[in-house]
Amino acid sequence: MDKLHLDQHISRQYNADLEDLRTELLEMGGMVQEQIRDAISAISNADSDLARKVTTVEDEVDAREIALDEHCTLILARRQPAASDLRMVLAVSKITRDLERMGDEANKVATMAIALVDEGQSSQGYVELRHLAKSVLLMVDQMLNAFARFDVDAAMTVVREDKLVDREYKSSTRELITYMMEDPRSIGRVMNVMWALRSLERIGDHARNVAEHIIYLVKGLDVRHTSVSEMERQVSES
Repeated sequence: MDKLHLDQHISRQYNADLEDLRTELLEMGGMVQEQIRDAISAISNADSDLARKVTTVEDEVDAREIALDEHCTLILARRQPAASDLRMVLAVSKITRDLERMGDEANKVATMAIALVDEGQSSQGYVELRHLAKSVLLMVDQMLNAFARFDVDAAMTVVREDKLVDREYKSSTRELITYMMEDPRSIGRVMNVMWALRSLERIGDHARNVAEHIIYLVKGLDVRHTSVSEMERQVSES
């Protein structure tokens, strides 16, 4: 397991600033993780009250994004970080954006949950949704653990899982399209499920983005827009 060794500075406040940045990001990540879990539970269990709770969290997640951006800007202006310290600040800034977008997608799932309750619950599509949700939640958990431990191996696991999530999403979509063709009366309800599946797939994409930022943070490698095999090669050789 790879570890990031942040420089220790004469200024205790500088050390504290960097550690606070890490802590604040993990707190935001935990909040978004709970938002995703609640959204999935709301749509799986036709719980409109829980879905509405998810939508109210959105403002707090946005506020966390703004606060973290301000913190990163202050460190850049006051400390002029270099090497691993600079990568830490830049990575946190990028990860924050992905976390906020994951929260946006969770909010969309909650909105679909409310629509499904209003239209009358249908069991069609919920098996596919629960299956995909399980995989996405695992990715998010692995992603946060990878950042907490600066663990490149865990980050690579998230990248690989994203490919599986993409395949699951495509398979589920094909099944639901077939069902709508067989029963046109179900189109409205099933479309809501499909939009929720799309949001879950997007959450997986953002989790992969975060994993790539973690690899950059620890290894100094920019692996964006790189195939999994090429990424594995670069990481193993660094």
